[in-house]
This record gives sequence, C-alpha cells and structure tokens, in this order.
Amino acid sequence: MPRSNKSTGCVISLVLTSLLLVSGLVVFVALAQLGQPNQWLFNLTGEEALLPQLKGLSDLAAGAMRPRLQTADMAPIAHAGVNPLGVNVFLEQEVDPAKREQVVRMAGEAGFHWLRQEFPWEDIEIHGKGDFEDRRNQPARSAWEKYDHIVDLAEQYDLELIVRLSNPPAWSRADGDARGTFAPPDDLNDYGDFVAAVVERYKGRVHTYQIWNEPNIYPEWGEMPVSPERYTELLKIAATRAREIDPTVTIVSGALASTIDLDGVSVPGRNFSDLTYLQRMYDAGAAPYFDVLAMQGYGLWSGPTDRRMNPRVINFSRPRFVRDVMVRNGDAAKSIWISEMNWNAVPDEIADKRYGQVTPEQQAAYLPMAYDRLQREWPWLGVANTWFLKRATDEWEQQGQPQAYFRLLTADFQPEPVYTAMQKYTASMIPTLYKGYHQEDHWALQYDGVWETVDDADAVAGQVKRTEDPRAELAFDMQGSDLILVAPRGPGMGRWIVEIDGRAVSYTHLRAHETVLD
Repeated sequence: MPRSNKSTGCVISLVLTSLLLVSGLVVFVALAQLGQPNQWLFNLTGEEALLPQLKGLSDLAAGAMRPRLQTADMAPIAHAGVNPLGVNVFLEQEVDPAKREQVVRMAGEAGFHWLRQEFPWEDIEIHGKGDFEDRRNQPARSAWEKYDHIVDLAEQYDLELIVRLSNPPAWSRADGDARGTFAPPDDLNDYGDFVAAVVERYKGRVHTYQIWNEPNIYPEWGEMPVSPERYTELLKIAATRAREIDPTVTIVSGALASTIDLDGVSVPGRNFSDLTYLQRMYDAGAAPYFDVLAMQGYGLWSGPTDRRMNPRVINFSRPRFVRDVMVRNGDAAKSIWISEMNWNAVPDEIADKRYGQVTPEQQAAYLPMAYDRLQREWPWLGVANTWFLKRATDEWEQQGQPQAYFRLLTADFQPEPVYTAMQKYTASMIPTLYKGYHQEDHWALQYDGVWETVDDADAVAGQVKRTEDPRAELAFDMQGSDLILVAPRGPGMGRWIVEIDGRAVSYTHLRAHETVLD
C-alpha cells in the first residue's frame, strides 16, 4: 500500500496507469488449450452459451474495423472518483414512515452509498404555482413533509441523495395532461422556479440534482416529438436557478436512454438515438449547464463482460460510445453517471421479454461484475445506480409487467438473490485506484492527520488538499504498473516519503527538484 508522509505541501491529483488486457479476436482452438474456453469467451462477449460466444467473436472482429473511440482515459475528470454504489428507490410511494426508514436501512446494509430518488414536481407543487400544501386528502398538510423525512433519513444513515426533478403538474400546461403527464411545462421558467424552491429548502443537505429523466424517448417528453434543443433550454434554466442559490450543487443531466431509433424528432411518440440526441444537445449549447452526463446502463441480453462495440446494438459497453461523443465535443473533463443499471430476471411465464431475460442466479452474478468492470476499466465513470431496490406494492407483478423483476427486494422486503450477492460483494470491496488521472477527493484515498481542502487556480480541478502536519499521511490501495504523484514544488513545500507495503521506496523534496530512490 503506497503511503506518503508530508510536512508542508499539497496533493493536486494522482495519475495511475495500468496494464490492460487487450480485447480482440482470439482463435477458439487457442482458448480451448487453456482449459476453460467458455470463460474466456464470456469475458469477451458476455455470452454464456457456445454458439452465441462464437457469434460474439465475429462481432468483435467486425467492430475492430470501425474507427477507434476516443475515451480520453487519462484526462483529469471531475465527479468520477466517487463511491460508485447507488440504487434507485421509491421512498415517496411508501405511505408508512417506518417502511420508508426500512428501505433506507436495507439500502445501506446492501452497501449502497447513493439513493437516486425522485422529488416529483406534481407531488410537491400540487394545486397551483407557489402552492406547497397538499389538500388531496384531509387533513391538509405540507407537501414538503414526506420529502423532509426522506432527506432526514439519508442523513441519519449517512447516505447521499441524487434528487431527480421531473413529472410536471397538470396546471403547468394549458391543456393539462392532454400531451401526457410527463410533457414539459408551457413556461420553462415555472420549472426553474420549482427547482429553485427545492434547492433553497435543502441547501447544504442535498448536493446533487438530476434535471429530468430520459428526455430522448417516449413517453418521458410527453405525447410529442422529443427535442434536444428544448431540453437544453430547460436544462439551462434549471441549472442556472440552482447554481444561483447554491453554487456548490452538482447538476446531473437527464439520463439518456440507450436506443438505436432515429425517428423521435420526425415522428411523434417515438424514440431518438441517445448518441445523436447528445450531439444535438452540444450543438444547442448544453455543455456549461451540466456537471455530470447521465445515461442508462442496462445489459439486456448479454452480460457485463460484453465488449462488442456496435452503435446499432445495445449492450453494457455502450457508455464508451457516449464517452466518445463527450470527448469529441471537448467535454472530456466530465464524468458519466449511470442512472439505471441491472439485468431483468423475468420469469418464463411472462411473455414480455423487452428488457432481456436472465435467471435470478445470473442477475446475482452480473450486477457485482458490472460494478467491478466499470471501476477497473472506465476511469471516467462515477456513480452507477442499480435499478431498483423495491417498490411499495406488488402492482407490477400482479399486472405481469417485466420491469418488476429488476428488483432487489420484494414489496414485503424479502431479499432476492441479487440483494444477497450485492451484500457479499460490497462487504469484501476494497476501494482501489485503477488506471486514470485521479483527483485528491477520490473515495479510495485515506487521509490521516490534519488536512484541509483549499482552492488553487493551478490545480486541474481547482482544489487541492494541503497539510502542515508533519505526521499527516495519505494511504491507498492501487492496481497498476506505474504511479505518478502530482504536487507543487517550491520553497516551504516539504517532502514526500513514499512507502509501498510498508517499505520506503523514495524521498522527494518538494522544495527542490530532487528524488531519492531506494
């Protein structure tokens, strides 16, 4: 474990490079000689049966002929070095406060750190603009009451909220719900006012807000064509209003749904390619108005090790295509967060298999593997939110809806195999630095002694950790072949004492350009 002692000095960031396995077409006979050809092929294709694995090899060969993606893995990236473990919850649907608390407690017991929770506009500003009283049932009460409790619970269990702001009330549109309950308001400033009200109420307690959900697909933009330009306008208003009240908030864009459909703009009520939609967001000037780019990350019909890259195919590797669009638009310094991720363990008797189908045992194996891959291979990806912990009722199951079987818990809190698997995975998980250019706030870094975070115009992300404590230490686990520690030099900057596994290997005097290797 590398460890450093510092006197006077500061840490700007960490750069870690790694030896990577290079994916490619491998002759099946050669793999068979290694004794476990199916496992090797699964690690390339995400397929468990032999024939789909061989088909996957031909897909990999075809993908190698396409232009190489630009993912800028070694760029300094904000909001990427965070705890990656998140889960979607529906706390607003739990009528009983005790059950609401049980959901939060069991999320924490499974090892999740983030709760992605919607604060529906229609459930807070219910009856009219500026009216935050709930009179749908008697006695009337504050519409904030339930959401105050959710924020309290997150703090009580030391979890962080990703608050999704969506679902406009009917009064925000002249024709009510005629254009769909998810359609944006007639006046986008009404949404901006709602965002401002939420941020004002929870300033200093909630730090992360997501603006809308899946604006590129039906029905999340209502009964009308999706519009990257109109969404960008909404995003600009929301981000501006939120930052005016709390400049420290993190703005997450509405999660782009992975889709290959190209008719969402010309044909009402359909979907629009996430990649093309994102490019048009950039063309419309969206870049300054989000800190994190959000997308969905479903595996569908193949596992998390599927490395096939085809823009016309949806699989777990799709974030690399989205990252490529970001890099080509000069946005390499931002991270991607996955808003929804999982595999669907829908039973055979349910005919609707639109989300793919895996067994409960495969689901339990795939989800931890997904978290492992994104940490090891994608230094530009931050939080990945599992879809979903539980629903308040079993309505989806009773209706035969396949989306019910993404769940980790049943409506009566019975764990599915995937919940138990995540408990075991997170319990043994060691926060680790893998390849990438890591910032001083990475969740794998352990600071001992007296440290402070200060602004620094010369730092790549604008801040550094600084200490004047001669016994201060920074420790971390890493996997890689090379480590570069980045810090300023000059008078009074002290020195590094670097240890690996308890053995001192170098002394670096930051007041001069001198390094002593042992």
